[in-house]
Amino acid sequence: MKVLIMSDSHGLTHEISMIIDRHKQEVAAMIHCGDSELERNDPHMADFLAVRGNCDYDSAYPTDIVEYIAGKRFFITHGHLYNIKMTLMNLSYKSEEAEADIICFGHSHAAGSESIDGKLFINPGSIRQPRGRKEKTYAILEMGTGKLEITYYDLEGKIVEELRNAYQME
Repeated sequence: MKVLIMSDSHGLTHEISMIIDRHKQEVAAMIHCGDSELERNDPHMADFLAVRGNCDYDSAYPTDIVEYIAGKRFFITHGHLYNIKMTLMNLSYKSEEAEADIICFGHSHAAGSESIDGKLFINPGSIRQPRGRKEKTYAILEMGTGKLEITYYDLEGKIVEELRNAYQME
């Protein structure tokens, strides 16, 4: 099963539609980690599990979501409320409280994934203003038996090889 993860699109709509159209047949769920700057009822956000970022003003977005997808417990947040630009410690504590297996967040615009204490932390980067690299990125998580594979893509749909990773999970 595959899950599309994006964040920090900051008002973009054409690019969101392009990414959805490119992957809608292969993914079972879509996550937006905040700062879409779109209203919750905007058609571009209709199919996303989406949270409120520091640049989102629609209070219809929750600050956090806990959701089961393919038997894994996801904790979805933007990250600004957990000071993720300085440390993942606060987010890690919150994910423990939520009993999460996979933590999806944005805010820093820095793409990357990391396994910490048996939990997978995923930041898809930004499709508008990437930091730390030139590519505007989003990610697709593939969940198989005991293995999680994360693949990052640029806006044109090309794989960003150096960000690709696989993790063994229980």
